[in-house]
Amino acid sequence: MTAKDDAMTIQLPDRLSTDPRSPFYNEEVLALDVGIRFKGAEKTNVAEYCVSEGWIRVTAGSAKDRFGNPLTIKVVGPVEPYIRAKD
Repeated sequence: MTAKDDAMTIQLPDRLSTDPRSPFYNEEVLALDVGIRFKGAEKTNVAEYCVSEGWIRVTAGSAKDRFGNPLTIKVVGPVEPYIRAKD
């Protein structure tokens, strides 16, 4: 099997977060280098996504909330998670 075949057989979760405090955080899946296409464009600043509800949370620049966590904005549209191919 090639890396491309492996990427095709792995089922990505419906919802995934990069925040370790979230119940949707999954370190094993994140280690696979998950990429997100949102409205056809690749996004690199996604903090969380949900395919079934059709939204992503992106970081809002360098802004922080009162606890020091990055501020995120929820954006609605078609979400396509994929595993980036290894070169």
